[in-house]
Amino acid sequence: MAAINSFDIDAVMATFAENALVNDVHREFWGQDHIRAWVAKEMVDDHVTLEPVEAVDNAGMHVVRCKFDGDYDKTNLPDPLIMTNYFRVSDGKIVTLFVIKNSDPAY
Repeated sequence: MAAINSFDIDAVMATFAENALVNDVHREFWGQDHIRAWVAKEMVDDHVTLEPVEAVDNAGMHVVRCKFDGDYDKTNLPDPLIMTNYFRVSDGKIVTLFVIKNSDPAY
């Protein structure tokens, strides 16, 4: 998250495994080249910042809820925008990252 908040594409990419998968807004980005393009266009170009609000490790599935902000189109988005990042790590690198805007929980 520090790499994202500093808009450092190389530092962000250093956190991902070579064959990683990112799913963001129901779109899949497989491998370093596609993830790098996603980071550059949708994170760095839009000056996206993340502020963690909750973190849980559920048996190796890391879950981090973050407040997202930036210069992206915020039409019809809640304020603040809280998205949940689900990720798995292997050998110190992110192998899977899903970024999801969840509905409020139904209890």
